[in-house]
Amino acid sequence: MSVEQDGRPDTTARTERPLRAVALGGGHGLQASLAALRQLTSDVTAVVTVADDGGSSGRLRRELGMLPPGDLRKALAALSSADTSGQMWSQVFEHRFGGNGALAGHAVGNLVLAGLLEVLEDPVEVLDQACCLLGVRGRVLPMSAAPVDMEADVTGLDTDPRAIRTIRGQVAIASTPGRVKEIRLFTTDGQRKQPIATPEAVRAVFDADVVVLGPGSWFTSVLPHVMVPELREALVTTRAHRLVVLNLVPQPGETAGFSPEQHLHVLSQHAPRLRVDAVLADTASVPTPDRLRAAAAELGAQTLLDQVATSASPGRHEPGALAACLAAALERRTDWWR
Repeated sequence: MSVEQDGRPDTTARTERPLRAVALGGGHGLQASLAALRQLTSDVTAVVTVADDGGSSGRLRRELGMLPPGDLRKALAALSSADTSGQMWSQVFEHRFGGNGALAGHAVGNLVLAGLLEVLEDPVEVLDQACCLLGVRGRVLPMSAAPVDMEADVTGLDTDPRAIRTIRGQVAIASTPGRVKEIRLFTTDGQRKQPIATPEAVRAVFDADVVVLGPGSWFTSVLPHVMVPELREALVTTRAHRLVVLNLVPQPGETAGFSPEQHLHVLSQHAPRLRVDAVLADTASVPTPDRLRAAAAELGAQTLLDQVATSASPGRHEPGALAACLAAALERRTDWWR
């Protein structure tokens, strides 16, 4: 596949079937990968984490027992149609109520998803209907059909730097001043069972041509996907090209002080059998490229370094530049691109 002069991938010459791409994550990081992938193909599936317990999502989760809708809403908005109707609905979905009343802080899209869930009951069907409303050509799927609880082992919170504390809850883990060492996921029924992946998400990973992990909050948005047994097995055994996109800057709290290669070590720790084909990172975000290449090689991956940050906002990926970098990683798979 070639790349046009403006940096965007040239997708005019390709096989009859579009590339099947799956992106796993949550929040703004997942939005970045989705915005890039939709420049490569019309067949994009987002598999979204469902551990959020803060803000509007946390309130709806506690009051209604539903999946936290915030990250699902953001994925829908990222994949919404570029036509006038799709963009209008995307803007409405992202609008938040102000004031001090009962609706204050809720995003309209969160409430729409809550209403659809009460009527349809099946969260996958709810998201499929929301995709129709926003003109999404791909699909948005929850990692699990039920919300999950998260806990982490954290050091650096006591006088003894080696002492380990258990922190519970996605928001608490994301904002901890300590250092996260390991995370665990459980069902919300109090029995500490491992969550079960939605079959549709597992099938999407199995059937994909390319699977993208990251960028995003490493412990609370990216790693949860490899902590769900069926989804982890799908990631390990899929024939898809597996790409890892690293963050541009460490996230305050859960990855403060992490080097780029430490992100890969943590990924390997949580999914020892997972092999990766390529690791993508921004050149300016990698102070010691040789260390990153060595860490990537331990996962079986090549390293691609390029300028993928938005110049006006160094902490955010530029969709066109990231799309070009993803395209470069896929150049080696000539059976997909003609």
